[in-house]
Amino acid sequence: MLSDRLVAAGFIRPGVLCRGLQLGRPSLSRWSVSLPIVLSGVAVEPLAWLQSLVYSQQLNRVVLPSDPIVVIGHWRSGTTYLHQLLACDPTIATARNSLTVAPQVALLLKPWLRSLLQRAMTSQRPIDAVPWGPDDPQEDELGVARLTMDTNMAGMAFPRAYPFHFRRSVLGSTRSFERHWLRFTRMTWLHDGGGKSQLLIKNSVHTARVPLVLRHFPRARFVLLRRQPIDSIRSLVQVKQRLAMLVGLQTSPDPVVQVEETVAAHRQLLQAFEDARDLIPAGQLIEVQYDDLVHHPEQVLRRLYEGFALPSWPQAVGPIRTRIAQAGSYQADAVALPRDAERRLGELMNRP
Repeated sequence: MLSDRLVAAGFIRPGVLCRGLQLGRPSLSRWSVSLPIVLSGVAVEPLAWLQSLVYSQQLNRVVLPSDPIVVIGHWRSGTTYLHQLLACDPTIATARNSLTVAPQVALLLKPWLRSLLQRAMTSQRPIDAVPWGPDDPQEDELGVARLTMDTNMAGMAFPRAYPFHFRRSVLGSTRSFERHWLRFTRMTWLHDGGGKSQLLIKNSVHTARVPLVLRHFPRARFVLLRRQPIDSIRSLVQVKQRLAMLVGLQTSPDPVVQVEETVAAHRQLLQAFEDARDLIPAGQLIEVQYDDLVHHPEQVLRRLYEGFALPSWPQAVGPIRTRIAQAGSYQADAVALPRDAERRLGELMNRP
């Protein structure tokens, strides 16, 4: 439990925690969660200053690929699986657990952190039993959340204020987030980009940040995952409940409230994408259905490589097939909501 908690939310910089206390108040009953999160961030802060001193000029000189692949779509729509498959390509750099766990020191301590995670990480993600390890890809929001409070993860830390943080950091954005996101993306390239030519970014929140992404990467190529809304929402409610237990600084809301908030957020996220869809230049968006990815992953990957004219299929197809074979033994956790929450979900989804 402790190692999972630190991988998911530990090593947050002290200034970020102070900002969090201005936006919400932890529950006293959650002190056992708060304490390791606070202490881990304080413990590595001197090394964070050292990394900033050592790597500042290198980060400023980083030239990122102008045409990253950006995986978007509502949570629980297959974005993680697609990210895992694409990250098998040896020419592609992406954020990995050994970076997102503590980006402020991950460049300085790269071998040590990776070795520590190999020994400490559980073999499966605590939220959904997906296999994971230090070299597995991770969405950039988890890394940026260590550097600024202006991310969707604030709503996981303060689950009783989820709608507030969703409006502030998903439907809206701040200069702090933009600055830290760009710096984290440069960190990703330094951390994983040696000898590589392509950049891969995965983040469901970027579904609502298309204008921001295009402002910095006008040639970005988007892959939008789609799944039946009720299945995606039901699964996310369960994940949010588990995250609240794992890293929440407040007690979890009632499941019915979680359902109501998640249904509203689902609609707002996808509407934000539709509002920005026309900004994406022709040929820079491919949509993928969840069922197609689950049942025909190699065909989906081949379509993406052909659609975006990616040249690395010959190098990537072997590792991708190996990862697909490994996924064949994965048993997804059953998704089951309390009866009153399931009834409320049905009512909301049946409304026009």
